[in-house]
Amino acid sequence: MVKFLEDFYLLTLRVSGSIYVTSNVHFVEICELDLILKEWMEHEDTSLKEMAKKMKEKFVKYWGEPEKMNKMIFIASILDPRNKLEYVPFAIVRMFGENKGKKLILEVKNYMDSLFDYYVKKNSIGTSSASSGNTTTTVSGYGSFLKRGTMRTKLEFEKHKEVTGGLGTKSELERYLAKDLEPETDDFKILKWWKINEPRFPILVEMARDVLAIPISSVASECAFSTGGRILDSFRSSLTPKLVQSLICLQDWLRSEPIPIKVEEDLEYLEQLELDLADSAKDSTIIDI
Repeated sequence: MVKFLEDFYLLTLRVSGSIYVTSNVHFVEICELDLILKEWMEHEDTSLKEMAKKMKEKFVKYWGEPEKMNKMIFIASILDPRNKLEYVPFAIVRMFGENKGKKLILEVKNYMDSLFDYYVKKNSIGTSSASSGNTTTTVSGYGSFLKRGTMRTKLEFEKHKEVTGGLGTKSELERYLAKDLEPETDDFKILKWWKINEPRFPILVEMARDVLAIPISSVASECAFSTGGRILDSFRSSLTPKLVQSLICLQDWLRSEPIPIKVEEDLEYLEQLELDLADSAKDSTIIDI
């Protein structure tokens, strides 16, 4: 039981992390939390079972129905080469059941294909724009013009076939999903893996770079709003937007220091100090009068 409680505590810390990237492991951690709660609900200890039921109710209330979940949670997990479309469908069915799970898996696959198609079109537009910018300075006859045009068209066709897939070929997404899963290791770094495999999956790398940068945890956004409220309060309402932005940026730098700094406690202390100074100033003004 102590081991379960320790695992649950560590999982909640990882899920609510705001300083490091958690998007690719967020769904895995959520599945682990769901599994632990289900095990607790079947435990012999009645007190633990009752506690697990209440926690499960809050867990379901927080996540809602699977149809309402942001698909980016699953996409980020699929873009982890240790998961792909082998682990994610299994975990979805394990978490939501057979009927809801299969429906959600189909929606996730369609969303993944649509997102990849968007990046393919985005890349093809950039490639065509770059190609149209190249001008031919000298053209010696129709044969030379035809040869240059054919070569350029062939190159664009080969690139198009390599990216989007053609007869007898596979798209980047299909090739990525067809590869074996990467083994689970303690020193695995997902950003390093995508950087190494960029020559093989140039479109997917761009897609992974954007998806994995999304702060999945809600803690980061809540912290940002509460930070703005503490900086721009009733005593500092005259601060300019540029100065407020500078203060928030500076606080973010302080949070990234190797030695943790409790910025919230420091701000509360400074605000209290500011209030004490203001009160002492009022008292001195009254005495002078």
